[in-house]
Amino acid sequence: MSDARNAFVVFTPSGKRVRVNKDSDGAGETTILNIARQIGVDLDSVCGGRGICGRCQIDPTFGQFPKHGIESAEANISPRNEVEERYAKRRPLPEGRRLGCQCRILGDLVVDVPASSQVHRQVVRKRPELRAVATDPAARCCYVEVAEPDMHHPSGDWERVKSALAEQWSVNVETLTIIPEALAGLQSALRADGWKATVIIHDDGRAAPVVLGVRPGFHDVLYGAAVDIGSTTIACHLVRLSDGEVVASAGVMNPQIRFGEDLMSRVSHVMLNPGGERDLTRVVREAVDDAIREVIAEADIEAEMLVEMTFVGNPVMHHLFLGLNPVELGGAPFALALNSALTVSGSFLGLDVAPRARCYVLPCVAGHVGADCAAVILSETPHLRDELTLVVDVGTNAEIVLGDRSGVLACSSPTGPAFEGAQISCGQRAAAGAVERVRIDRATLEPRFRVIGCDLWSDEEGFGEAVLALGGVTGVCGSGIIELIAELFLSGVIRGDGKVDGAMAERGRRVVADGRTFSYILYDPEAEGGCFGGVELRLVQNDVRAVQLAKAALYAGVRLLMDRRGVERVDRVQLAGAFGGHIDVRYAMVLGMVPDCALEMTSAAGNAAGEGARVALVNRGARGEVESVVRDIEKVETAVEARFQEHFVAAMGIPHSVDGFGSLEGVFEFPGDGGWG
Repeated sequence: MSDARNAFVVFTPSGKRVRVNKDSDGAGETTILNIARQIGVDLDSVCGGRGICGRCQIDPTFGQFPKHGIESAEANISPRNEVEERYAKRRPLPEGRRLGCQCRILGDLVVDVPASSQVHRQVVRKRPELRAVATDPAARCCYVEVAEPDMHHPSGDWERVKSALAEQWSVNVETLTIIPEALAGLQSALRADGWKATVIIHDDGRAAPVVLGVRPGFHDVLYGAAVDIGSTTIACHLVRLSDGEVVASAGVMNPQIRFGEDLMSRVSHVMLNPGGERDLTRVVREAVDDAIREVIAEADIEAEMLVEMTFVGNPVMHHLFLGLNPVELGGAPFALALNSALTVSGSFLGLDVAPRARCYVLPCVAGHVGADCAAVILSETPHLRDELTLVVDVGTNAEIVLGDRSGVLACSSPTGPAFEGAQISCGQRAAAGAVERVRIDRATLEPRFRVIGCDLWSDEEGFGEAVLALGGVTGVCGSGIIELIAELFLSGVIRGDGKVDGAMAERGRRVVADGRTFSYILYDPEAEGGCFGGVELRLVQNDVRAVQLAKAALYAGVRLLMDRRGVERVDRVQLAGAFGGHIDVRYAMVLGMVPDCALEMTSAAGNAAGEGARVALVNRGARGEVESVVRDIEKVETAVEARFQEHFVAAMGIPHSVDGFGSLEGVFEFPGDGGWG
């Protein structure tokens, strides 16, 4: 297919092909990078083809290719030049691999673009059932060499930067602007390294592109932060934008807890204390700022390289973080100040650590269904599935999604903080020394347990020394509470109505009288000889009631969505949330937190809201997707649904007063005379 003047070039894996003029005069017009850009091949470059960044590495492939009708010969590509040799001394350039910006095309050629050299490379997803997402961040680096000032041709430094961007990067500078903070440092940045600089451009495809900073010399790595503002915990993930990799994470308690443990308590605080929303806004912004500083310090990067952030949270957290009064969310019709997505600067949000960063806040779904739910949908993609999928983000305010390709429904349920260890006498947040797994002997009622920070069970050799090194046994976290109550139910200590059965005291020393009720002692440091350290862990009757109330509210919300959809069963169940990701789904089903479902179709999704925030961070197209899906969601408001109370009362039973759980047959033995069905 070639002739004396033309060469035929094929790029894999894209399959794109083009006929080009051979570079016989060495002018460099037909470098592989230039040709790739001309025909839209996904080949990265930050330095503008100067052989500095090494992002455009390619693998030329040699041999006969009958499919394309060509022979790709080694002589059809220019040999390594001085620029490539110089690069290979600084950074890895494997044998046979070339820099696309330096290779000239001398004849027919097949060129493979490895995944590491693709601009829109796939984000690593740790769960294989999730779709892959390509990186396409809104922020990018453009290395430029800017013309020096000339008295005979006067122009401003900013104007010459724009000219360099247009000539060297084909940037459309007609609408390009620069933020004042970047303009203030422009002249010193250009002169610091001989008029060579890296321009950081933010272009989300919606607003006009804007320059966020100009750094002296060459820089090729930018970072973003995905932040999930929960009622109890704020989770922050520092992400490398080029490949979507999380390089540091931090979690801090939401300091708003001192104004109220649940959302409505915080709204009530604002109602009773005019102007109180300013205090709630101030403390949550300070906590977010601290979390961002922590991940920046952990990753040891410059704060200026953090250029973009995404934020999710329930409606009350969303409003307070944005500085909006949440009072209207305290009563029907639960009106949001806004439910659409929003992009603002870090300075607008009072984030001193990254004032220039562009901050994208995902859309809210409804008055009680927030941006965190939108992020869960973006992560778990129920709208793209054939199976009817239930996704439950378990937290202080549980957010519930049910849907498939034909449509998605969503609601929230006020579960309170019991699932996360609050309001439980032996409960605590997930931290080293907290009990996270529990098993109880059916005959003796003796427990064995495992704590966070130690892989051993309490009856295994070496457990005592390992736990004492952690500071002893300190409490029971959310997943441990779920398993403890479920195991006590399976052992017959807790009846189906949730009452601790005092008659079980005859079976062992663990069930003890506690006033007019009974308790179960999971751990007594004195009885154990102090070998595990820590404090006594006792589950009391009120603890069981608190969990019953929480799980009944959760299940009632699920049933309302199932009613609206007209189904009695779901095909798939996924538990999400920082807490939900650590729950053993089997025990969640024993308690009746979620409806019956084939166990092989149940899973813990981890922090799906945080993952959705990460997807929106590294792929600007995902933002349009989630905004479109949210507009089409059918919202169900549990607070005004007539059947909520009916479903709630029925769900107080363990696992349920009416609904069967046949999928648990053969997995656990039912403690009564009947069965799970």
